[in-house]
Formats: sequence, C-alpha cells, structure tokens
Amino acid sequence: MREWYQTYLGLNTNKYGTVFEWYQGADSTKKGFTQWSPFSEKTKYFEPSTKDYMINYRVENMVALIAELKKNGVTVVDSIQTVEYGKFVHILDVEGNKLELWEPNDVEFEKLGKQIGAKTTK
Repeated sequence: MREWYQTYLGLNTNKYGTVFEWYQGADSTKKGFTQWSPFSEKTKYFEPSTKDYMINYRVENMVALIAELKKNGVTVVDSIQTVEYGKFVHILDVEGNKLELWEPNDVEFEKLGKQIGAKTTK
C-alpha cells in the first residue's frame, strides 16, 4: 500500500509510512511532525477496537491528561510508554475506537528520521 501512495500521490514513504513536516503556530522555527502509517489488514494492534484504523493525536502534558481522563471515566487501555521521541498511551472513545495519544519530542523524532534515512513529505 505504501508504494501506491508513493507512486501516485508522491509521498516519501518508508517501512513506517511517511512523515509530514510542518511548523508550529506562532513559532515558525519550531518543527512539528505528523506520522502516517498504514498497517496490514490482519494487524491486532488496534484491538480491543474492531475498527481497521486508529487515529493518533498529538497532546501536551500526557500525565495530567491521563489523570483527567481516568477521573472522567475514560478507558485507558495501557500505561504510558516513554521512548526517546515521546510518550504514548492508548484510550478508547465512547464508541470503542482505540486512539493513540502521543506527547512528542519533535527534536528526537527528527533525529531518528535522519538516522533511518527517512524523507519528510512537505
């Protein structure tokens, strides 16, 4: 599937999909990134949702956000995982869709992309 998007839509794809580079709001020097990653139709990664997709939202202050979501009865699927390029956790929305929340470290994410030779789609 990634090859189709590369050939017909010009996305700079790699084994993870593609990364869209943009600049954040009023600070035009601060880069941000949006990751697009197609998964195999046989993936189990989206469980317990029965949907064949998952949306990843960029968030700030993950720890406080998760505490607030739990306080309000939102189902948190797993614990916060921290990697060099940010923090991740999964929740379920009111319809049982699995959502991934990402508190990014864009500087480290960009470094990782350069290490693997990824090109952004601008």
